[in-house]
Amino acid sequence: MNPDLQREREKATFESIDLTYVTDGGREKTRRRRYIESLVLNDPAFKHEDFSFLTRNEQINLGAKLSILLEKKIKQYNLHDEDDLKYFRGAFPHHAFLVHHLMFKPSILGQGTEEQQKKWLPLADNLKIIGTYAQTELGHGTFLRGLETTATFDPKTDEFVMHSPTLTSMKWWPGHLGRISSHAIVVAQLYTKGECHGIHQFMVPLRSMKDHTPLPGVTLGDIGPKLDGFLDNGFLKLDHVRIPRENMMMKFAQVTRDGSYIKPVNSRMTYASMVLMRVAFTEGAAKVLSQACMISVRYSAVRHQTEMTPGGGEPQILDYQSQQYKLFPIVAATYAFYLAARNLKAIYTGAQDEFKVGNFESLADLHSISSGLKAFCADACNKGVETCRHACGGHGFLQASRLPYLYGLATALVIVEGENTVLYLQVARYLMKCVSQAMAGQKLPSLVSYMTEERQHQWSVKSQADLHDLSLLLDAYKHRCQRLVTMAAEKLQNQIMSGSAQHEAWNNTHLSLIKAAKAHCHLFVVRSFVDGIRTMDTSESARAVLKSLCQLYALSGIQEHSGDFLHDGYLSGDQVSMVSDFTASLLATIRPNAVAIVDAFDVPDAILGSVLGRYDGRVYEHLYESAKQSPVNKQEVHESYHKYYKPLLQSDRAKL
Repeated sequence: MNPDLQREREKATFESIDLTYVTDGGREKTRRRRYIESLVLNDPAFKHEDFSFLTRNEQINLGAKLSILLEKKIKQYNLHDEDDLKYFRGAFPHHAFLVHHLMFKPSILGQGTEEQQKKWLPLADNLKIIGTYAQTELGHGTFLRGLETTATFDPKTDEFVMHSPTLTSMKWWPGHLGRISSHAIVVAQLYTKGECHGIHQFMVPLRSMKDHTPLPGVTLGDIGPKLDGFLDNGFLKLDHVRIPRENMMMKFAQVTRDGSYIKPVNSRMTYASMVLMRVAFTEGAAKVLSQACMISVRYSAVRHQTEMTPGGGEPQILDYQSQQYKLFPIVAATYAFYLAARNLKAIYTGAQDEFKVGNFESLADLHSISSGLKAFCADACNKGVETCRHACGGHGFLQASRLPYLYGLATALVIVEGENTVLYLQVARYLMKCVSQAMAGQKLPSLVSYMTEERQHQWSVKSQADLHDLSLLLDAYKHRCQRLVTMAAEKLQNQIMSGSAQHEAWNNTHLSLIKAAKAHCHLFVVRSFVDGIRTMDTSESARAVLKSLCQLYALSGIQEHSGDFLHDGYLSGDQVSMVSDFTASLLATIRPNAVAIVDAFDVPDAILGSVLGRYDGRVYEHLYESAKQSPVNKQEVHESYHKYYKPLLQSDRAKL
């Protein structure tokens, strides 16, 4: 054990495991997660080469091998629980599992009839077919109404004709489409009797089940290397491919034998499934960020650099206040996101009984905050991982640090399942609707009820002692949100009153609308953190640490967006200075516990996969060992010397 890390852990004022229970959701969940992870980590069948040193083809081959092995092991261990499956697959490096096949199955379950589920789910469960979800096109992503792929019903043959009429209608990005998938759920515009009924989902066979070659009319392949790793994202072009009418997902909408279209009784269930997906993305952002924090904080406790005083030796870089200010707010944000995701999931779970009886009153509120939270946490994760990489200096640039890979994942989160700007505008549209309802005297849903609360004119903080009161921090965020939402609504209305068309007014107000949406999401995260601390069952020492992290998260946000709080005089310049001073004191408070706080994320070395973030802290030994594993170093004299450098270097040898 590196002596620096040993000392860091010995001086902690709390037990790391107590915070582990917080992020996992309880003692029993931690016990279960560790057990499930051990099934993977202790199984010699899962030992494999380092992905970083493989070619792309080798990565795809190894990924396929591990994916199939994983699914077989899941059946061997008889794992069915949602959390167990998440833990088991989460123990794999580089997402070496059929992640998009896992999205394919919920589409069948969520959109297929009982007969369709009975037909396709057993095949998918037993990997008799491997599927993907094909929605995004070369020319359209988030704007679903703009999708160009068509599904035209032919009553003569009782079939749908699937077609990609333009270059931009080609499906682009679906994972496992490039080399692996045999089937796809294709999202297309439905046409019957010459009328378009909007987008629907269709089961489309892609490859022969005998030799895996593309079926007639199907053109597909891999789109090429990307930032986030080896996954074979693909393209798909359909040239009048015919499928049976029964291949349309008909749980909610149907097409009859004569081509008549039967509308869904309630189309809003589609949004309900989106909520759960975006909860998963929020949890994913927290998980990626937690690993980056573990790496950068542990490395910062081991790395010594630059004398503070002449002859005084080089301190740990974690002792520098500037390094603390880089990292500690990100650590705090990670805990905030875990608690926000849990809060959102609890709200969603509580609404399920209402959905079952056809009451969807809370769905718009849920869909709005889930969309916004996915965007808000993904943005913060993307920025946070890159800051963690910067905090590790040159060594953070190495693949062996794991940080470049985590950055790839964080970047993907920003654009996957809805580009973030579009999601913020969805939130803003909902907020503007709520403003109209509030002005009409209607009662607002719980997550936006703050809009109708009496607005305070000045923050009631008088001294730094007041900043310990989490309620006062929450007040500041509530006021900011009230003002920004109201201001956006007024700007939008002014645009319309001045003669702008609705769409022009909306576009001209984008910046204010997005700012209001972000503030709404920020408020939800801060409130989730505050409420979580108040209600969680944990030790007092752990609660004290969490409170400091909550204060840091809220106060660093006030510093970052100080203009929002100063704009109408709610905060004064003196109060902003007070926040700055107290934030600095929080860094000093958190510093003795920093390593123990990130240890609580409880990611084993074999999963973390970082030479900089290993539990033992022996950074330099592991860096050297990793470098020696590179295939480039297997030859004493590299082949490039004999091919290219030797002729050049020896051409004038006689003259020398």
